[in-house]
Amino acid sequence: MKFVSTLIGFVIFILFFGFALKNTQEVDLHLFLHYELRGPLVLMLLGFFVAGAVLGVLALTPTVFRHRRETNKHKTTIHTLQSSAQQANRPPQPDSVTPQ
Repeated sequence: MKFVSTLIGFVIFILFFGFALKNTQEVDLHLFLHYELRGPLVLMLLGFFVAGAVLGVLALTPTVFRHRRETNKHKTTIHTLQSSAQQANRPPQPDSVTPQ
């Protein structure tokens, strides 16, 4: 299985490398306020891909923290219920016996 995944990764790398070699022409990116950025098309695509990935991770951050907080609350509740169940399952204490 590891061989198959390595082979698939190698094929995908070759495809992306060929794509990068075919798209080396210069492109102009026109920004606001008459700014212009010039560079190879493949670098522009890579930059926008990375920026999108970073924005996606940042968008998920509040959700991840909310789920972690809820998980910790549930763990606390489970621990409290387990400790109260252990106390309820203890046998009753015997009456005190005085020696004669």
